[in-house]
Amino acid sequence: MPHANALYGPLDPAPDAGYEDAPPRMGFFTDTSVCIGCKACEVACKEWNLVPESGLDLLGMSYDNTGALTANSWRHVAFIEQPRSAGWATPAFEGDPDGPTVSPVTAAVGARTTVDTGTNPGLPPGSPGAAARMAGGPEFLGMPGAQPPGRGSGAEGRTDFRWLMMSDVCKHCTHAACLDVCPTGSLFRTEFGTVVVQEDICNGCGYCISACPYGVIDQRRGDGRAWKCTLCYDRLGAGMTPACAQACPTESIQYGPLDELRERAAVRVATLHGRGVSEARLYGHDPNDGVGGDGAFFLLLDEPEVYGLPPDPVVTTRDLPAMWKRAGLAALTMAAVTAVAFLGRRP
Repeated sequence: MPHANALYGPLDPAPDAGYEDAPPRMGFFTDTSVCIGCKACEVACKEWNLVPESGLDLLGMSYDNTGALTANSWRHVAFIEQPRSAGWATPAFEGDPDGPTVSPVTAAVGARTTVDTGTNPGLPPGSPGAAARMAGGPEFLGMPGAQPPGRGSGAEGRTDFRWLMMSDVCKHCTHAACLDVCPTGSLFRTEFGTVVVQEDICNGCGYCISACPYGVIDQRRGDGRAWKCTLCYDRLGAGMTPACAQACPTESIQYGPLDELRERAAVRVATLHGRGVSEARLYGHDPNDGVGGDGAFFLLLDEPEVYGLPPDPVVTTRDLPAMWKRAGLAALTMAAVTAVAFLGRRP
């Protein structure tokens, strides 16, 4: 039984678009667990596709000065700061750090020192012994670690906030609403299953912008036309890797046949679960979801909403047949009522 939001029909979009002997569907798998936020993908995308600069905007959002996917930012590296212990499922405090504890165990780990100073959560302050030790001067806590935070102590020992980093991009949906509503054919499906905008015949109507369930497509100011990631269609035709994946130093962005990427992603999630990262999950990989699966999917370390992604995206044109049917019935009903009203007046 299909999922409630499933779209019926072929799930391989290239043959559905009329391509014969189409190559395997290509796509992206972005593993956010190894993203370091270097923004090499953003730079490579701009350089290869001649995307105009976005300007120097200090948004105050950590190191994220791009803000979102726009007509001038086809790749967006998001920085999400979570002020909680990275190895724990619940935060130490509610709201401000001086609020009540949610998890006493987490709070205790976050405030623990090598000796009892009377400052651990739950211990009464003013202990004579602790006061004597504190009066003796600063406490030596040991030399700084030679390893990255958490590498030596494990995830449970981390007591600072964590960064969640993700390189966002157009999802190249199996059932792309932007393509369905384009009146000029500017948006088209490629033989690789991706969705590309032909800017030379875009009339700037903006229908695709409101149709996208992810809010990816944008109009360029002063231009009016719609722009988005093309998955480097010109490079794909030449057998090359997209610029962003080619530039990624940690292979967080992986490119290849979509079926292989899905298998690789499932193995990666199982590996992370085996290492205790139970919150790891895939997003956009399921062919039975509301858009028929994405051509660019992600491994996330938290809920999709944390990354600014919709939890259950649905292609916005899914209900168009039913809407037209209801509109037709309404029109027929109005015509019948009008006819009865006029005919009823005749003597």
